[in-house]
Amino acid sequence: MDNQNISIEIIAKQTYEASRFIANSSSAIKLSLLNDIEKLLIDKKEFLKSENLKDIANARINSLKKPLIDRLTISDNTMDSMIKSIEDVKKIKDPIGEIENISIRPNGLMVGKMRIPLGVIGIIYESRPNVTIDASILCLLSGNAAILRGGSEAINSNLALISIIKEALRKNKLPEETISMVPYTDRSAVLELISKKKYIDIIIPRGGEGLISFVTENSKIPVIKHDKGVCHIYIDEACDIQKAVKIVINAKVQRPSVCNALETLLVHEKITDEFMPVLLKELHSKGVETRLDGNLLNIFKNKFKFITAASENDWNEEYLDLILSIKSVNSIESAIEHIKEHGSNHTEAIITENYTNAMDFIRKVNSSCVLINASTRFNDGFELGLGAEIGISTSKIHAYGPMGAKELTTTKFVVFGNYQTRL
Repeated sequence: MDNQNISIEIIAKQTYEASRFIANSSSAIKLSLLNDIEKLLIDKKEFLKSENLKDIANARINSLKKPLIDRLTISDNTMDSMIKSIEDVKKIKDPIGEIENISIRPNGLMVGKMRIPLGVIGIIYESRPNVTIDASILCLLSGNAAILRGGSEAINSNLALISIIKEALRKNKLPEETISMVPYTDRSAVLELISKKKYIDIIIPRGGEGLISFVTENSKIPVIKHDKGVCHIYIDEACDIQKAVKIVINAKVQRPSVCNALETLLVHEKITDEFMPVLLKELHSKGVETRLDGNLLNIFKNKFKFITAASENDWNEEYLDLILSIKSVNSIESAIEHIKEHGSNHTEAIITENYTNAMDFIRKVNSSCVLINASTRFNDGFELGLGAEIGISTSKIHAYGPMGAKELTTTKFVVFGNYQTRL
């Protein structure tokens, strides 16, 4: 486990020095490493749960909201999910050393791009301890070293998880500093970490709006943002009502505390009379608070006493709770304009039976994942075949959307010659 007195300068330097070992490790060593992490997680399940209970107790003392405690808890399902992530990542092809897009120049030179690690990645995140495992295994598979800084609310859980990863590194004769955890919980530690440009190649923050803004505005290192999820579904006039209701319920209710949950619903005004009564009854039965724009409120306020008015702030809100804002629009163009103004480049979906409208929507909406006739909950590394994810990038540079092992690499040009010289 990390020395509680070690400085961030030393942590960064040690991780930087360790990075060359994992960068040059074979696929066989990486697979062995992942196997050992999996075995240790299983063997030390009760230890992890006991450390997690300390964090949960502190969270309740500090009156953390229920969605945050939900994210913080290491349940049996969370353990199963972490094991499943490792199993899935083990099936992914090691991207390092792969040469892509080979072409032959007129002078006979063969030119390609080889996949290489990013180097040292600083990952700053909140609440969910399973991110510690997902981030670590993806960085290791992609040949990267990492410095993790989890939220203060999960410090005991994260340090316990990091101790397992370090044990697995030692077993495979790799420096335990390959994956490091900042042991300090104050924000000044974040500020210091994001200043270590000599040792860290990229910063990835994921969490609330305040954290993302703080890191983006203060980092001296390039940042790949994993911003909040103000996710939208547009219900087109050419939709199947029953199927549309099913999608909305899944996107909002299945797990409301995550970033790909639905937050704002846009409904074409031509189907409000048929669609909204069915939807509102179903949402109410699931315990969802509904906040409607003025047009919809005027239509339904006498029929449904449980609906409330949406404020202008609601259109920008990531609730992470059983709350849904609903707005009527007069066209697909109006829906797209609303998303452009209020969205966070995360996840949007259209529900329609009209092919032209579906294709128009996915061409014009440039969020990290755009879906046709599917729940926003599918914007997830596991669901999209990445095995696991560091998070969902809302930055358009380098990687956009769920980031798996391949998204944690870059490429360098490699050239194969036969003694050519330039004229």
